[in-house]
Formats: sequence, C-alpha cells, structure tokens
Amino acid sequence: MRLFSATIATETNTFSPLPTSIDGFKESVFLRPGEHPEDAPRMCTAPLFVARQRAAAEGFTLIEGSCFAASPAGSVNRADYEFMRDEVLDQLRAALPLDGILFGLHGAMVAHGYDDVEGDLLERARAIVGPKCVIGVEYDPHCHMTLKRVRNADIIICYKEFPHTDVVDRAEDLLTLVLRTLRGEVKPVMSLYDCRQIGSYPTTLPLMRGFVDRMMALEGKDGILSVSAIHCFPYADVAELTGRILVVADGDKTKADALATRLGEEFVSMRGKTMPEFFSPGVGVRTGIDFNDAPVVIADPADNAGGGAPSDNTTILRELMAADAQDAAIGPIWDPIAVKLCFDAGLGARFPLRFGGKIGPASGQPVDAMVEVTALARDCWQSFGPTKVTLGDCAAVRIGGIDIVLITNRTQALGLELFTNLGIDPLTRKLLVVKSTNHFMAAFGPIAKKVIYVESDAPLARDYTKLTYTKIQRPIWPLDAETSPGLIF
Repeated sequence: MRLFSATIATETNTFSPLPTSIDGFKESVFLRPGEHPEDAPRMCTAPLFVARQRAAAEGFTLIEGSCFAASPAGSVNRADYEFMRDEVLDQLRAALPLDGILFGLHGAMVAHGYDDVEGDLLERARAIVGPKCVIGVEYDPHCHMTLKRVRNADIIICYKEFPHTDVVDRAEDLLTLVLRTLRGEVKPVMSLYDCRQIGSYPTTLPLMRGFVDRMMALEGKDGILSVSAIHCFPYADVAELTGRILVVADGDKTKADALATRLGEEFVSMRGKTMPEFFSPGVGVRTGIDFNDAPVVIADPADNAGGGAPSDNTTILRELMAADAQDAAIGPIWDPIAVKLCFDAGLGARFPLRFGGKIGPASGQPVDAMVEVTALARDCWQSFGPTKVTLGDCAAVRIGGIDIVLITNRTQALGLELFTNLGIDPLTRKLLVVKSTNHFMAAFGPIAKKVIYVESDAPLARDYTKLTYTKIQRPIWPLDAETSPGLIF
C-alpha cells in the first residue's frame, strides 16, 4: 500500500487586522518532504508523524509531502495559499498511484478568494487521485465542516479535547481507519448534523466533559467507527460557520444518521451552558488578589493569539498596576520591538520602555513605564503536549511587583516554559495572567488553585452577537432565537 501525507494549516480570524503571508508559515512550520522532525508532530502534522512511525510495521509505504502551518491571524495571502496548495498537489501527482491520503489540516483556514480552503484542497486532491483512493483527514474541532469537505473525503476525525491534548491519539485513529478501509475490514459512511449554533465548548468543564466521554464510549461498538463534535471557529465570517456533529459508521448510513441526529439534538440542548463565567478585568484582578491561596490563574481569552488576536492588549496589565499587584506575572505580550529594545538595554538595565497597544484600537493604549530587564533569552519555545511552539527571542521586564513576558513570535500561553524560560517560577506567584482561551489549562490547570476568566476589551469578544457577520448562513444561535437544526448529509 502507498499512502501520501501533507499539511496546510492555519486558523483564520477574518476580523483580524493581521494579514497572513508565507512569512507566517515560515516562522512556524515550513517543512519540505523528509524534513519533518523525528521527535514530535508540529502544528497539524500528526497524521504524517504517526504514519512515519507505523509504516514499516503496518506494511505500507509513506510518501511525505510538504507541511505548512502558521499561527492564527487574518486571511491568508491568495498567491501564497495557491503556492502551497499547488506544491502539495504536484507532490500528490508525482506520488501516484496511491491507495490512501492522510491530510493534517486545521479546518478554519481562509484565503483571499477562498472561503473554504480545505474544501478547495480536498476537491482538487480527489480529482487527481480518483474515487477509489481513500482520503482521510484530521481536523481541529474549531473548524468549518463544510459539505464540500465531507463529499470529497472518506474518513474525517476531529480532536475531541479542548485543550487539544489528543491530537496524536486522533491521528492514530485516522490512520487505523484508513488502513482498515484499504484492507476491506470496514466501509466507512459519514453523516453530518447541523446544530445551527456558535459557541465555545471547553472539555475542562463538566457539561462538555460528559458529552465527549459519552461520544468516545460509542466508538468501536455496534458499527460506529468515529464521532466528532465540531465546535466551529466563531471569529470567521464564512457561510458554513456552525457547530455540527459528524458520525462515521461501518457501512450503515441509517445508523450513522440516527446517531448524528441524537447527539446533535443533545448538543443543541447545551446552548449557552458550556462556557465559564467571565468577569470584568477589574473584578477579575481584585478577585484573584483577594483569594487566599496561590497561584491564581487569570485567563484573557479576548486577546488570545490562538484565535487571531494580536496578544498585545494592555487592559489587564493596567488593572494589575492600578491594584499594585504583588508576586504577579503576565504573558505573553507580543512586541518584537520592545524585545529588541530590552536586548539592547541589557540584563539588569532600568530604562523607560513603551510596549503593547500597537496593532489597533482593540490593543488598548501602550504602557509607558520605567522597567527593569530581569531576563533575556534567545530562540525560546513552549510545550503543548508533545508539540514545541516557538516564542522567538523573549524578554522579561518588571514593573513594581509585576513581571511581564514579552515575546517575538506571536502565540498564546500554552506551557509553563512561557515563564520558566525567563526564570519566573509559576508556582511561586500569587497571580498568573495568561493570554489564552482554554489551551492554557493543559499546563496551568494542574497548578492553579483557582482559575478566573476575564472578558477584556481585546478583539475576541465572547459575546458573538457583537461580531459583524455578513456571510454566515442565517438563522443561527445566538444571532437568532429560532433555528432549524437537522441532518444535512
């Protein structure tokens, strides 16, 4: 058997003021055939990673394609997307004949002229390989599960956990099902239920935790091969932005339809109940200061670079300063210019620094303060499960009792290394402010005595009715009170 694997991935916030070009991919993941590291997958490359590990034992040949992935930001430059797409498709043609394809995609990528990038890629790939080649795809649950994608793939699996700690596990599932299909052991059919809703569904909270556990318990029994809950990515103005349930069954479409409908109806019943409580910045900071144990983790989802925000909003930092917070640390604040100035000033220097508040109105005002440079580090990274995420050169500066982590490569708070790279021990801090929606919970949840979610004035509003959608299919909750969920594939 001959399998091909490749990745083109990013999560596009169409409301973001930060365009995405080829440079964003080169800064994150820009790997040609054979260049993928042996140690761990990179962003969305888990299918290639696990296929490489299992090829010899499973008796198939893996042809590796290019892997391109960028941190979330605004729409991708059209020519740059077409360059990456055409490179992968040319590799696909050169690899023929093929029995199967393993694509590692995010699922919420938008390029200028292409609202459904993954659908475009899959449609073109299917035209090249024909109907008999088994196409398997792994997606992030914050994807847009369009009908074009379902029609052009044989097996689709999304990560189940949020934070996404099961990326490799789901890639293993995908490869197993592709191989079983090629060996004639199963005949996958897919059903898709449209829940007609926009929401956030962290699996660290009880309601979604129970839902995902029940989903997983259904797999491998009574002909059900896989179940995926599509959360959607709320910050993309595209037609098929919506939560959906996808079921893959062994040959029985009626059974898949029934389960997708049952789970879809349950998902609809959870509307408005899956998100944590949010506080204003002032209340959140004061609540953290007054809590009688440490560390307290304060999350700023509205300035999450993982959702396409700049990660340079200063509102919560200003609240910390106004409250004269002690033993506090905040990060990351993306400001490459400020990092360079800190390196120029040198370790231990005290100098006036302006930082943050650079990209647009939702970044807030820059902070002007006399800072002490407490740490400098080159070429840093942080861990997210088995994956290493680059931070670039980093600097830590101190204002009063607050340590601020400044980074060069824009990304969200994921691993404790964000702070420990710069000599900041999270366990010794009363307050840790992290710019992230929920991925921070994988590393920071286990050490937190309390987690507080704050709704700042940064770009990623948690009230989706505040977003100016123009392309989204209506009606949809919470933009509309009455909706019509139902089976669509």
